[in-house]
Amino acid sequence: MAIQNDILSSTARARSKKAVDNLFKTIPLLDHIKSAGGVEIINGGQRITRAGVFGDHSAITQLSTGYEAVNSSVADVLRSPEYDWCDFVAPVVITRKEELSNKGENAVISIADARMKSVMGMLKREWELQAIDGTSSVLTEMQTLNGCLTNTGWLEHLPFGSQIDSVGGLSKATFASSNWNNQVSDLDLTGGGTWAAGGIDAMTDLMIQTQIYAPEGSVDLILASPTSYRSYKNVLQAQERYTPKETVLDGGRLALAFNGALMYVENNLSGGATGASMYFLNTKSMKVVFDSEANFTMSDFETKSGYAARQANIFVRTQLVADHLASLGVLVNAG
Repeated sequence: MAIQNDILSSTARARSKKAVDNLFKTIPLLDHIKSAGGVEIINGGQRITRAGVFGDHSAITQLSTGYEAVNSSVADVLRSPEYDWCDFVAPVVITRKEELSNKGENAVISIADARMKSVMGMLKREWELQAIDGTSSVLTEMQTLNGCLTNTGWLEHLPFGSQIDSVGGLSKATFASSNWNNQVSDLDLTGGGTWAAGGIDAMTDLMIQTQIYAPEGSVDLILASPTSYRSYKNVLQAQERYTPKETVLDGGRLALAFNGALMYVENNLSGGATGASMYFLNTKSMKVVFDSEANFTMSDFETKSGYAARQANIFVRTQLVADHLASLGVLVNAG
């Protein structure tokens, strides 16, 4: 007897949870921000609205005699960065011909399991590509960290206070005095700079500047292009190395740290003369948001109308959200 849709759905869905966890480990940003508590689950809504303080509410009055008039002038300092959702979906399809060729419940579930893992992997790779590099041709409504080449993302290569992009609908130029800008450091490899002479100093400068402005926590994740990661590793020499136990045991992934922040190779970072070589991220200052019913969620299998096949869809509703930009940084021109 053919396996029923509800049995196939529940079995494949149970396996999908395991597959999601396994695939997360191959994606540095999504993996780390999840383990660091940077993932937020929201139930519905047309937009994602945040709240931030962008100025001083009142003025200070010094009391020399005690009879001075208190300055009672106040200002509304709250602003609400807003982000649209990015929704996307991909199907998992099993044809009747495939079922007949692979009879038995285990055979059918095996096909569904393999295809579900394939689709999950594809969705996550596309999510990472857009989040890191902003070059997905599909997920164009999703925010990106890459503002170095086109100034459409969060982290620009322009100096702090002189940036021009808008994040969450708030102009960086308009709110520059409120520190709605990211930190930036330029190693200038194309202009004569070297990793041996200035690499560690450029990274240290980013750590200092992001920590000065951080309202909570500090940089805890560094994503590096393969070239900049290799260069950093080569200049460590007598510098103390950190290798987290959980990383050593996690499939042997190559991982370092800098000032306590875990560093991972991110293949989607291209580097180059003005491109991003490293992202310095504070997971307290940014969030990855998912809808509670579309967090890589698979629907039930249903008979596909007009075809001898059945189909389930994997839904994602997500967005990158910035709460604070000055505690995030980018290292450019460093390979």
